[in-house]
Amino acid sequence: MQLPNKAERLRIYTGESDTVGGRPLHEIIVEEARRAGLAGATVLRGVAGFGANSRVHTTKILRLSEDLPMITEIVDASDKIDAFLPKLDGLIKEGMVVREDVRVLLYRHNDTP
Repeated sequence: MQLPNKAERLRIYTGESDTVGGRPLHEIIVEEARRAGLAGATVLRGVAGFGANSRVHTTKILRLSEDLPMITEIVDASDKIDAFLPKLDGLIKEGMVVREDVRVLLYRHNDTP
């Protein structure tokens, strides 16, 4: 798969405890991105953060460490991101989605087993 030099990054902020149908939301987003033929997705787990409700979630406080921030990043061409957004809108009940222009310098994989 080729990825254009000028692309976009979709960054999706959710919580670790966010689910859809009993499954982690970030896993579903990755599966849907793959099904949509997007170039790739990466999920990052935060150590601290807060969102629209201003409640801090951190690994330092045991009772608040159950819903740590999750960031799912997807990079692809603008038109493919456009096509994916309606799917995201149907999945995300709480969180934030941002989109920004990026320059892709390398996008490679090794076919050797």
